[in-house]
Amino acid sequence: MILRKTMNSRWLSNSWLVADRPGGKAVLIDAGGPMAPILQWLQEERLELTHVLCTHHHVDHVLYAKNYRQRFQCPICGHHAERELFGDLQLSLQDGEEIRSGDLHLRAMHIPGHTLGQLAFLLNGNKVFTGDTLFRGSVGGTRGPGHTHFQDLQHSIMEVLMRLAPETEVYPGHMEATTIAREWQENPFIRMWRGLDSPAASPCTAAGKEAELLLKARDYDGGYKCWVRFADGSTDLIGGSQLQEP
Repeated sequence: MILRKTMNSRWLSNSWLVADRPGGKAVLIDAGGPMAPILQWLQEERLELTHVLCTHHHVDHVLYAKNYRQRFQCPICGHHAERELFGDLQLSLQDGEEIRSGDLHLRAMHIPGHTLGQLAFLLNGNKVFTGDTLFRGSVGGTRGPGHTHFQDLQHSIMEVLMRLAPETEVYPGHMEATTIAREWQENPFIRMWRGLDSPAASPCTAAGKEAELLLKARDYDGGYKCWVRFADGSTDLIGGSQLQEP
């Protein structure tokens, strides 16, 4: 198997090129990373690009999707709930649908929260591409365009992704790869949701509202991701730039 990555330097978003073998079939998972290295690898390895698989509709993950479609006549694939947001979606996917490309076997997993139609792609049963839901040491937010709510994202992580085998390799939409086992043991959000660590529950202002800060942890971009609880009892995940502490 061939597995390579490009990263957009502005957004730190990944594009993952996966192929079954040199001279074989390939898919691209998310299309926000620089195209030039992808095109070079496709040529050098004599690969046929069969699908562009998009975890969600945000621009940092779909920026070059139409370019690949025009160049290789391959379908852009995403969740049906975001069909209108993509604007150019040839294959609408539902939870559990399978895609084959040569010896690559991918299963779409619906993991809403960051967006309504957020997808993960489970590859050959032992690798999962998690988009903006699960990162190495962090989790996605629920404040971006098309988001749902915190409970969705928490369920997607704890009841969907964390149910995968511990040895499953995780390839996120931003920054470095990890494993399910590592995140289960070390991710501060998952540890807290498992009840292993206690919330801080200190006063703060979050997105302009009075709140309690439950957890503040490093995010993929070097900033912070914060889990907060508002006066009405609702909880949310926000970026550190939206947080004010006394």
